[in-house]
Amino acid sequence: MENHSKTVSIIEDLVKINNDRIEGYKKAMALNNETDLAALFQQLVEESKMFNVELNKELRELGEPRERDTTFAGKIYRTWMDVKNTLFANASRKSILKDCEYGEDAAKKAYISALEHAEELPGNVVNLITQQQQKQLASHDQVRHLRDLEIVNK
Repeated sequence: MENHSKTVSIIEDLVKINNDRIEGYKKAMALNNETDLAALFQQLVEESKMFNVELNKELRELGEPRERDTTFAGKIYRTWMDVKNTLFANASRKSILKDCEYGEDAAKKAYISALEHAEELPGNVVNLITQQQQKQLASHDQVRHLRDLEIVNK
């Protein structure tokens, strides 16, 4: 029973961090008027939605069908993005990418933390988390690369 609870808790945490990613990228799209970034942010929203479909399927199979919200830290961070970008009216491309990288760092840490408990999780859940982590790391690196280009070009 303890492993069941641990598995549910870990999956719920990943659902919440993906909800944070979705809301964070929606916020970034609202602050951004560049089509290349808007396309990337929409792609990352869709990636997180797909992750959540897969994670929620696992939760249903574990008998845990309830919906999950975002994390409290994610809500605070999005509020900070609002305040910062209101104060500085025109959010720069670099600033938006830096904020997005911060969110990707949080997701990266969540997936690393989840896999630290791999021995306590069913194999199919470990495989799913590992696959999602690889995709999330690629997204993280893409956002970081774009942010680094802005630093070099400015």
